[in-house]
Amino acid sequence: MTPSVVDIVEGNSPVILAAPHAGTWLPESIHARLNERGQALLDTDWHVDRLYRDLLPGATTVTARFHRYVIDANRDPSGQSLYPGQNTTALVPEVDFDNQPIWQTGEAPDADEIRARIQTYHAPYHAALAAQIERVRARHGIAVLYDCHSIRSQAPFLFDGLLPVFNLGTDNSRSCDPVFEAVATQICQAASSYPTVVNGRFRGGWTTRHYGRPEQGVHAIQMELAQRAYLATERPPFDFDAQIAAPLQAVLRDLLHALAVTAQELSP
Repeated sequence: MTPSVVDIVEGNSPVILAAPHAGTWLPESIHARLNERGQALLDTDWHVDRLYRDLLPGATTVTARFHRYVIDANRDPSGQSLYPGQNTTALVPEVDFDNQPIWQTGEAPDADEIRARIQTYHAPYHAALAAQIERVRARHGIAVLYDCHSIRSQAPFLFDGLLPVFNLGTDNSRSCDPVFEAVATQICQAASSYPTVVNGRFRGGWTTRHYGRPEQGVHAIQMELAQRAYLATERPPFDFDAQIAAPLQAVLRDLLHALAVTAQELSP
């Protein structure tokens, strides 16, 4: 049985939590074509939906059910690279974050199949997200889209060294009012045990860049978290560790609350 493409929980806060990469579901017809490495789903944003659950009462959540190997909901549907000149993965990845093939020989989807996946998965996810942004903006006069992500702390194909825990992305300060970036940065930097960078290797994916229109009252921020801050291990089985995660969740709770308060203050 095919599950819904997206899970939606409507809230009354001006903040929307989006999670395009938390899903682990794949149709059996796609799963069977992945090689052993692909079937391990190593590049999942493991448990990021659980990490944020209940941190901001009243927040709207929009969570993709499908895995990014079906199609990446945080990539431009045109296929254009978000980071020209830098290593990255495609709209439908052919390799993982270690630059290793994920499909059995000859089983990677062709252009026609990718177009079909856009219509079946990518477009419905973004239709749902766009509808929630409009609903929230109509209610508050403002909407804050917070895009939830996580990644292994080390992925040499994508970045050098050890990734900071907090990676805030605002498309080089274009996707939100500067006050939101400043508030988020201040709270993250105050948690001295968690290294922070703003608009570093991850400055915001397609979601942040597409929806972030501060002049229209829509403010978008991406948070890419290093998974060492909440997982027991960054290798299979990628178990969530509540004890490790607790202090991180305390910072995230403060951050989301501050974004909500700031939105209320700026609401027309």
